[in-house]
Amino acid sequence: MEETKIAEIGAIILALAIAIIGHEIMHGRVAYHFGDDTAKLQGRLSINPLVHIDPVGTIIVPALLYFSNAGFLFGWAKPVPINISTVIRNGGYNAAIAVALAGITFNFALALSAALVLHMLPPIHNIWDYFLHAFLTYTVVYNIVLGIFNLMPIPPLDGSHVVTYQARKMGYHDFANKFQAIGQYGMILLMLIIATPVSDVIFAPMMRVIDMLLP
Repeated sequence: MEETKIAEIGAIILALAIAIIGHEIMHGRVAYHFGDDTAKLQGRLSINPLVHIDPVGTIIVPALLYFSNAGFLFGWAKPVPINISTVIRNGGYNAAIAVALAGITFNFALALSAALVLHMLPPIHNIWDYFLHAFLTYTVVYNIVLGIFNLMPIPPLDGSHVVTYQARKMGYHDFANKFQAIGQYGMILLMLIIATPVSDVIFAPMMRVIDMLLP
């Protein structure tokens, strides 16, 4: 295998791992800020990737998508445990919304930072330059995809939690309960969206944002 291909695969793995693991860690860190130490006590605020790896979401799914030339990669880490009751007790529903948006905020901030550095890099002269350019490029791509995808108000995505906590904040508890009940069908809905032309409605804005950020 030529060295540029090895460098690209390494950049893909590193960029995707940072995007999905950092996303989960930020949920736990914001929850900890509001008094919930569940993730900390279970060692899930660590940057050690081994404690966050989900065999299916972090390894198998991304590998299958890559080697099948799917055109995009997606994955997830083990969800960070959060006692949302503690968060709400200490900070109200606004705190719960902050926890829900923490991972998305991380993804968007990382994508913008990577894009800024990428625009300042000199031209590629060697394999290490190639790796750095590839890593920053994939960092932009994966973090934008994860950020926008997780904004969708479909359980169990983060956007659905924002809808739920906002509804409870406004006193619409019956709506929130019924909306949460959709969660049992959430994965089916997501698979249908990804496998049908409806996905164009989601991926089109992702591609526009990515095109704006990349050199």
